[in-house]
Parts: sequence; C-alpha cells; structure tokens
Amino acid sequence: MIEFKHKLPSMNIDGKHNGTYNNIELGFPSVLTTDDPKLGLFLRTLRNNISCERSHIFIDGKAMMVNKNWIRDHLHVMKAFKHFEHDIDSFWNFIVDTQREDGQFYELVKQMDDRHWSFVNEDCRVFYPDDNLSLVRLELEADVEYLVVEGARHIYNVNGDKEWLKKVLPRLEKSIEYMTSDPKRWNKELGLVIRPFTIDTWDFAYYEDKQRVGGDRRINPDTPMSVMHGDNSGVYDAMNTLAYFNEILGNCEKAEYWKFKAEKLRENMFKYLWNGNFFMHQYHLGHKGLDNIESERLSLSNTYDMNRGVCNTEQCRSIINEYITRRENSKNFAEWFSIDPPYESFGRHTAGNYVNGAISPFTAGELAKAAFNNGFEDYGWDIIQRFMGMVERDGNVFFLYWPDGTPQPEGGPSSWGSAALLSAVDEGLAGITDMGVRYDKMGFSPKFPVTCYTELRYITGYEKTNTVVDVRLIITDAGMRYDIYAPSKEIDAHIMLPKGKSCSRLIINGVDHPFETSCISEYSYVDKKIYANGKYTSVEIIF
Repeated sequence: MIEFKHKLPSMNIDGKHNGTYNNIELGFPSVLTTDDPKLGLFLRTLRNNISCERSHIFIDGKAMMVNKNWIRDHLHVMKAFKHFEHDIDSFWNFIVDTQREDGQFYELVKQMDDRHWSFVNEDCRVFYPDDNLSLVRLELEADVEYLVVEGARHIYNVNGDKEWLKKVLPRLEKSIEYMTSDPKRWNKELGLVIRPFTIDTWDFAYYEDKQRVGGDRRINPDTPMSVMHGDNSGVYDAMNTLAYFNEILGNCEKAEYWKFKAEKLRENMFKYLWNGNFFMHQYHLGHKGLDNIESERLSLSNTYDMNRGVCNTEQCRSIINEYITRRENSKNFAEWFSIDPPYESFGRHTAGNYVNGAISPFTAGELAKAAFNNGFEDYGWDIIQRFMGMVERDGNVFFLYWPDGTPQPEGGPSSWGSAALLSAVDEGLAGITDMGVRYDKMGFSPKFPVTCYTELRYITGYEKTNTVVDVRLIITDAGMRYDIYAPSKEIDAHIMLPKGKSCSRLIINGVDHPFETSCISEYSYVDKKIYANGKYTSVEIIF
C-alpha cells in the first residue's frame, strides 16, 4: 500500500517553508503542498480579488449581492464565487423575474445620472425613481440570455432544488426561443445568432461616426450586423443545459427537442464560421467590415467555445495549436489576446488598447482550462505558472494588460479574469467537476503530475451548503494514490499518470479492480467509473 508521508496543513516540511502561519491560503477552492505555498497563495489572491469586487444593490425593496451590477459580468464570475459565496442567486432571480414578455432579459442596474439608460430606446429600460436607478438592456448584446441559463446550472449544482428548477425553466426556455427567432437576434437563412459588428462579445458596435460607438447601443436599421461564434457556442451550451434540466424533471420529449436544436446550431457554426483551424471573428451580413482579414482574426471567444463543448478534441487541439503558434510569432508578451490581429482602430480604440488587442486574463484562464482537458496539460500548467509570476510581480490580477505586459487597470472587472483562472485550476488542473448536485456525481480528472508537486491536498466544494471535496495525493516511484473525501456516490475517474508511466494495478479501497486506459498526446490516463459511498474513496495506481 502506498502511504502518505506527511500531514497537511503544515508550515515546514523537510526544511522547506510550505505553508503560511495562519493557513491564509485555505478556502474554497484551495491547495496545500509539501513543497511551497505558491499555488495556494495564487488561489487566495484570485478569491480575494473576486471578493473585493463584491457589492450590493438596493432596488424596489430588494437587497442583492452583485459582482458586478451587470448580469453578464456577474455570471462570468459566478463560475468561481459559487464555491464561497452565500448569496449566489438574488441578482439572478431579479433578472429572471423582470424578464420582458418577448423573452429578453435586462442586464444592468445603474444610477439614473449614469447615461447607460440613454443608450437604448424605452423598451430596453425600466426606471426605479425612488431608488434613482435604471434597469437596462444594452440592445446590441447577444450574450445575456445564454449566460443566464449558464448561471442557472451553477445555482442548481449548489442548491439542487427541483421545485425552483420547475419554476424557472419555462422562463429560461422562453429566453433561448427568443434568441433563435427574433429577427434582431437570429438569421433564419444561416440558422445562427447575430449581433451588431462588435469586437467579439463586447458591448459597442462599429460605426463610421465614432461618436455613436460609445453612446448608441441600439440595433438600428443602419446598424451593421454580423455573426459572432461565441454567441452561438453560448446558445449551444444553453440548449444542452435546457435538455439536461428537462431530463432531470422527466420531460424526455422536450430534452430531445433541445438536443436536436443544439446539434443543428453546431452544424451551422462549423459550416459558416470555422476556417479550418479556429472560428473566424465575425461573419459579416451585408457589409464589408473594416478590412479583408476577418476570417483569420482570432478572438477571445474561441477559448470559451472549447469549454462549452461545441468542439471535439481534435478541434480543440487545433484552436490551442493556433494560440501556441501565435505566441511564437507575436511581439506581445503573451498569447492571451482579446483579438489578434487588432484593428488599426475600432471607434476610439486604437490597436492594443482595451479589447482591441489588449491581453486578457479571462482568455488565459479559459485557454488553460481547455489545454488541461484536451491533451495540452503541460501548456495549461505553463499558462498558470506565467500568471502566477505576474501576480507575484503586480500583487493582483488586472482586467487587461498592454501588449508589453503592464496592466490596463481601467475598463472592466478584474474579477472576470480571476474567476476564469480559478476555474482553470479547479476544473482543469484539479479536474474536479460537479456532474450532479453538490458533487453527488463527480468528474475526477486531476492533472497534478504536470506540476513539481508530489504530495498535496486540494479542497473545493460549496461553502453555502457546507459541501466539501477534499482530495489528497502522493506520487512515489512505485505508484500514486488519491484519497477522496467527498459526498459522491459516483466518481467518473480519468486519472492522469506521470509522463512515461503506465498502470499495472488499480486498487480501490484496498481491492483490485479492472480498468481501462486512454492516451491524449504524451500522457496516459486510467479510466474507471467508481461507485462510492458518499464519504471516502481511496484510489491507488501501481506503476
């Protein structure tokens, strides 16, 4: 039997400082190692960054936590704060409760003396004069509905409330039906979601009149329209989530309906948007755009596309290889582009400024997660290590970075990037995914052998429901062992071995078990569906 050598947490092991005085690195999620506290402190910085951008809004007699007061930002950050936040659903519920009759959601709450409400027509805003607040939908946004569905999946993972799910599901379905039928949102001929000509998912469109770029977020008769791949991968993911929700509630026919629609949307994406290596930036409808290289322009949603399941392994690897190639050929400090190449100018944003070519931590996080889960494990860890170095240098994560690596602190929430990086560690490096409710069914695909750590303890879960997943690892010359303390009744294990190693025996809770192996790129994996007792599982792999 492979025995653990050390207890964690500890401050010093074998003469090495490996933990902090008061274990400030611990939280949901967190890691302890026998070598050093670097990865644990990195995760702490990400958690703190997110927590620092936590605030409240008070509107119509309601108090709700926001991070930020834009539902799209809030939901991008939810993939991280769901682990440690106690109020995960108040803002989401407010957005769903105020849904328009046609299925559209509003997205942001701002003070009346902020001018965002003036960027749209009356049908896209609601005033709350007693609170001096406005509820606004920037009409050109095409990502709000699918992000609200994604948020529902996170909330259901944490609360497991089927009655709540029954109540909200019709509204979620209505929102995606709206996105795939309204002429402002859907091109029937192509069978794809459309938006004004923007930089990827951003909220300002291109107009020759630069004054309109910042102050007009409508869809006007003269608004140049395009198809952006990220909107479509988001709706694809939402459709599959709706199918999953219907399966949970026993609505088999409706589940098949959403699966069929999702697959048709995926087919159209690859028919019109895939250039052979990655998804082109914008497919323009009735206008020429700004230049003739749109099909070769790599934009940040390619990283999201991979993690939304729209790409198979081969397609994911093609996208990742494109990022690796551009890293080798780029003058930028990193390949985590908001867009590459940038436009000479997009409205008032010159090349390298803001999302017109700045380097983004959310691209880094999503790219790292995809790399971990598609056979580029070393590259995923390389991204995390490089960002750890940046955090050690700067003391924090910033919203965007100039091409030379200096921060661009203004313009958006740094918590968005922090959440993507934290999720990359949690669901990529640690490989722990909640496939049910409160980890009663868990995906377990850890990639820790790519790191220098041979003994560690990784903790994740949901603080709100006191749900704890506590994983302990040791790697020796003879083999490796994971002890998993989790509420899981089923563990779908896909366990990475150190490079050059193979498995001769799989021992689960002291008993030999048959197993299968798989290989992606340079690493072998042991694959096994484990039926657990919801408390403790020991997995030993003998080389």
